[in-house]
Amino acid sequence: MADSTYSAGWTAPVATGPLDAHLVIPGSKSLTNRELVLSALASGPSTLHAPLIARDTELMVDALRALGTTIDTSSPDSWSIIPGEVSGNAELHAGLAGTVMRFIPPVAALADGPVTIDGDAHARKRPMATTIDALRSLGVAVVDDGRGSLPFTIHGTGLVEGGEITIDASASSQFVSGLLLAAPRFRDGLVLRHAGERLPSLPHIKMTIDTLARRGVTVTSPEPATWVVAPGEIAGADVHIEPDLSNAGPFLAAALLAGGRVTIAGWPESTTQVGDLFRTLLPRFGATVTREADGLTVDGGAGWRGGRTWPGVDLDLTEGGELAPTFAALAALATSGSRITGIGHLRGHETDRLAALVAEITGLGGRVTELDDGLAFEPAPLHGAPWRAYADHRMATTGALLGLVVPGVVVDDIATTAKTLPEFPALWGQILA
Repeated sequence: MADSTYSAGWTAPVATGPLDAHLVIPGSKSLTNRELVLSALASGPSTLHAPLIARDTELMVDALRALGTTIDTSSPDSWSIIPGEVSGNAELHAGLAGTVMRFIPPVAALADGPVTIDGDAHARKRPMATTIDALRSLGVAVVDDGRGSLPFTIHGTGLVEGGEITIDASASSQFVSGLLLAAPRFRDGLVLRHAGERLPSLPHIKMTIDTLARRGVTVTSPEPATWVVAPGEIAGADVHIEPDLSNAGPFLAAALLAGGRVTIAGWPESTTQVGDLFRTLLPRFGATVTREADGLTVDGGAGWRGGRTWPGVDLDLTEGGELAPTFAALAALATSGSRITGIGHLRGHETDRLAALVAEITGLGGRVTELDDGLAFEPAPLHGAPWRAYADHRMATTGALLGLVVPGVVVDDIATTAKTLPEFPALWGQILA
């Protein structure tokens, strides 16, 4: 996703005063892609209002179109989806989108012919064996030449029998969500059990169950880490997509670094998005957080730039690992040691985020070490240096965040934020205006 606009790197702008910003953040990637899949499998048409327009959702649209769904994206404000018979003889590209590479295979298994799925170079390193093994347990033929990763070909017969299977979803909750989304279309439904040591990002599974419920599908959980879905129709729906609360995180954290206030419009009163954890966790760093009718506001007071400090924290982010890069920036500036744990699974995200955060924060002079299940930080003065994004949108935004108060941080690929937030550079400039 190289962008000639930033071919020489993007020098992160330094805050010169406290912030006073009110932002509208585009729609949730997680919700948009779940609703696209359900709309494609529904018994009638659907409309998605305020969907996210970004690389991950465009890849999902392209994949579903190739499988027979009609999707009208001509209006940026609402997309119309008309489901069709799932068709095979297709070649799909997942990019680096975990939701595409893990949600699409169970849909493709319903096709009446072969479907090949591939992705970007690093996508071939992301764990996919759980999805492949799950489909085989359901009687679906999958050819992957023993790799357990992309690329692979699903040889669909137009029917997935369903039944009872056990998987290990320790590497990603997306393995569970992908199967649950398609399960109502399986002939016998699905009884799905997770047998791994841990299950990260449970709120994402709750989000999946909630989106299914809104379309008339009940998912029961008779015991922990077990889900039951009966066969049946998925209703078409008129859906309003919430703003992406995880993408909002760096903007909210900016108030702690630069000082002042940042408000994110349309913050939902209740939500299944893990980004809502910012509301409860940013006060651990001294922020004042309020939610009113016009949105959620974080007040950072004088901010780190103005002399405000905060002690180190111990954060267990098992439920919200995708938020770890933003909190890593705050931990790197703390006056005492911090630990962020419950995030070992981030080694299998867009990049190995633990190794990437250690390398880049250390490159700025920070002191951070990798743990079995997280990161440990010690206070150290930071200085400007190149910051590599690793084609990972959250690594790019973390570089921008530290660059607010550390002059000379140059992000090599800020355009990679187009994965989930193409507007990031413009919005970052807006909060500093």
